[in-house]
Amino acid sequence: MASVLSNISNIIIPVILFYIVAYGISNHCNVYEDFIRGAKDGFHTVIQIMPTLIGLMVAVGVLRASGFLEFVGGLFGGVAGRLGFSPELVPLMLVKMFSSSAATGLVLDIFKNHGPDSLIGLTTSIMMSCTETIFYTMSVYFLAAKVTKTRYTLKGALLATFAGIAASIVLAGKICG
Repeated sequence: MASVLSNISNIIIPVILFYIVAYGISNHCNVYEDFIRGAKDGFHTVIQIMPTLIGLMVAVGVLRASGFLEFVGGLFGGVAGRLGFSPELVPLMLVKMFSSSAATGLVLDIFKNHGPDSLIGLTTSIMMSCTETIFYTMSVYFLAAKVTKTRYTLKGALLATFAGIAASIVLAGKICG
């Protein structure tokens, strides 16, 4: 069964690409020109969002290098511990809202100190997959799409993130307990 799934996963992308090209040709579209136009648009989008990306990456790097994240973790560690949330995960929770790559660095530190199969390691793994980089996504993609009215986006994203964090605590506790 595993080899069948492996073979399917190896051919799915080429099959999808072939289907798209065949569909375009059958509809008398100039597939290559459309591809080039889309690539140019994507390049312009990258240029537009680059300052925001650099700003977010620098800010997270400064917070991490300065020890501020550990300070905040210590500040909220007592409350987090009483809620069943390891105090060492507080900085990860905060950083993940801004940068997934910076959060990955923290994840590697947690894995090195506690191991990936520990309760904190499992909670970390589940939390990373159940949460989103809220502020990164809002700033970068809303800027690129010129969205100015976000209405309930931030509230909904924060609610979903906290639900993901709660789910990671519960699920990791069930796996380890």
